[in-house]
Amino acid sequence: AHARADELADAYHQRWEHETGNDQLKTHLRGPGRILRSRLPDLAYQEIWAWLITHHAINALITQAATAADLDPDRISYTQTLRLIRRTATGTAAIPPSGLD
Repeated sequence: AHARADELADAYHQRWEHETGNDQLKTHLRGPGRILRSRLPDLAYQEIWAWLITHHAINALITQAATAADLDPDRISYTQTLRLIRRTATGTAAIPPSGLD
């Protein structure tokens, strides 16, 4: 099968979109060298879905922010967004709910 140059360029771009998503999920979100903690198949599937849903939620936030700022979502750093989310989530977790004193 033969492909035109523009088709090959588009396929190459799409490949790197997928590679970038895999890198975001495996290297930045989950962390390099980390394996699934679950030992049972059903729990491993659950853990995989949790990683995928979290990755999707982060990308949805990036898309919302980009839309509000009239930017291409690719212009917003996934790793910086992830760091911000982690700082915010861990910072607020240390504050006890009111009324539990």
